[in-house]
Amino acid sequence: MRNPYAPGAGQRPPELAGRDRELQQFEVVLERVARGRPERSMVVTGLRGVGKTVLLNTFKSMAMQRLWGTGKIEARPDRSIRRPVAAALHMAIRELSPRHRAPERIEEFLGVLKAFAMRDASAAKGTSHWSPGIDVPAARGRADSGDLEIDLTELFVDAAAVATDLGVGIALFIDEMQDVQVQDVSALCAACHELSQSGGPLIVVGAGLPHLPSVLSASKSYSERLFRYARIDRLDREAADLALIAPAEGEGVEFTQEALDALYEAADGYPYFVQAYGKVAWDLALHSPITGEDVRVSAPEAEEELAVGFFGSRYERATPAERDYMHAIASIGDEPVATAEVAEILGRKPSSLSPARDSLIKKGLIYSAERGLIAFTVPHFGKFLRSQPI
Repeated sequence: MRNPYAPGAGQRPPELAGRDRELQQFEVVLERVARGRPERSMVVTGLRGVGKTVLLNTFKSMAMQRLWGTGKIEARPDRSIRRPVAAALHMAIRELSPRHRAPERIEEFLGVLKAFAMRDASAAKGTSHWSPGIDVPAARGRADSGDLEIDLTELFVDAAAVATDLGVGIALFIDEMQDVQVQDVSALCAACHELSQSGGPLIVVGAGLPHLPSVLSASKSYSERLFRYARIDRLDREAADLALIAPAEGEGVEFTQEALDALYEAADGYPYFVQAYGKVAWDLALHSPITGEDVRVSAPEAEEELAVGFFGSRYERATPAERDYMHAIASIGDEPVATAEVAEILGRKPSSLSPARDSLIKKGLIYSAERGLIAFTVPHFGKFLRSQPI
């Protein structure tokens, strides 16, 4: 019951170790926007399990502490961002409205927001069920053209104007940003570009897989200068040890050096694995300090849980052809591999394997590290596949 470790999707660990640089960067972004200085929006990238969502949620908390309006969405490849963005900005404005001295300004913006949301083409087909609970008539002639690039830009400008009245900002957080549809990425970049030129206090903070920068640059050539990119990876030894030691100290429990060595070797510094191995080691240890032997005894249970929940659930989503493709990648090694080499192992032409590769990319199981190279989005996935029967 006292176990402090939290291996879960997006769950904040008790000690957010090794992310001081990113937190300081975002602090600078918030401060500059608050002072009316020009500042880029921010994008965090990394593999699965490195803590992108945790960092995004921490950024959101930092913005809320400064009394900013905040909203968050999770992108999906089969859905336009129009209605999710409308819902997120509705939440942000609701946070700001009690402090605004001109209710008519809020109502005016809500009318624009309602018009923007109602222009969702998918709504007419019954595929979108969110209905804006806004008791004002939809505005006309603003953010309602049906062209997402125009509408999103006008909506962002108007939202930023409301925040300016209060001397604060608005932050829109987008998780799984690589799944934003191609045409929507273009609209999002264009809206952010307009804000960067006008100096409006609204920023977009995204999190996604390592290939997200290339997705953005493919949409708009200026996106490389539009966002501040932060690539996060595994923790170094000092940070990984801190993530284990600090929560345990709060419960009066210690680790031997041998246990820390064994845990770092097992987790390889990946934050999710640190929490997973630390949690099982805590549960199986009989007393403090937790020893290397405790870690060795508990490691198989942790690996079994990861095999089912972290690796297995993703593996089960793949078709037989996609699994063959992934096994071929895993047989080569754990670094990014050439698509031509995968085709050679499978005895196929690279072009005939494009459907399997593209489907795996859409499912978020692999990504294109650079042209002609692919890699797993999940750390240690190759090791897991090599232990599975083909």
